[in-house]
Amino acid sequence: MADTSVTHAHDTHEHEGDEQLWEGGGKSPMRASYGKVMMWYFLVSDAFTFAGFLIAYGALRFSMPTWPEPDFVFASFPFVKAHWPLIFVTVMTFILIFSSVTMVRAVQEGHRENQRGVVFWMFLTILGGASFLGCQAYEWNTLIVGENMTVSQNPFGRHVADGIYLNADGSEAKNEDGTPKTFKKDDSYLLHKHDGKFDIPKIRYTTGVDAGKTTEASFGPPAFGALFFFITGFHGFHVFSGVVFLTIIMLNAGGSLYAARRNGYEMVEKIGLYWHFVDLVWVFVFLVFYLL
Repeated sequence: MADTSVTHAHDTHEHEGDEQLWEGGGKSPMRASYGKVMMWYFLVSDAFTFAGFLIAYGALRFSMPTWPEPDFVFASFPFVKAHWPLIFVTVMTFILIFSSVTMVRAVQEGHRENQRGVVFWMFLTILGGASFLGCQAYEWNTLIVGENMTVSQNPFGRHVADGIYLNADGSEAKNEDGTPKTFKKDDSYLLHKHDGKFDIPKIRYTTGVDAGKTTEASFGPPAFGALFFFITGFHGFHVFSGVVFLTIIMLNAGGSLYAARRNGYEMVEKIGLYWHFVDLVWVFVFLVFYLL
């Protein structure tokens, strides 16, 4: 009887605690703590920010007559001299998604009040986030140092569509005999830099005001480089911030700070919401930049 009374009192206390999470007389919506609700507010506002950036990219992407092909831009792989389209960015994506799985396990162990389990799975999550940042650093270094792409210069000239060279206005470029100028495997898609100068392919136009004139192909749309570095950099900043917060929370968890609160390691759950959001945003960035 005494045990039953204690249990009933404990359940009543928890129920009252849930209703009094917010001071000033207000009750928490859906029995969620103030911290969780504020995290959801932040994530929704951040989602609108990313949506605006990606919509802007899509508007510019489809308003241009020519645009770089992702299969040619993102085809490098560490220590491999081969053309592997999108393989490296696929590895990056897998690493980040797998870190979400380890984050789920950390939250589960927190609900079980398993301190060692929380620390272990959070460490794996941090390792995944740091690995993703390392991969992104390699990709940026390859594009900036190896391919000479900057926020204002895009050497990836999109002058082919379905194997046919295009003029600046998007019309087909012609050979001297009037046939379409087709793309050959030995033609350089990227305007490579040698001895400080770019090797810019020359195209002879046979229509319009430049009929019969050999003209140098221009660089690709500069907006591509600016948007790529800004949006992927903005996402990378979120990943970096997440790794920092995860590290702090993991150290606090290892120091028994959250165990003393007996609230199911709620702080781990809140940072888990942020981490899952970062992973979800990357799925959309991957779709827009690498697959369209």
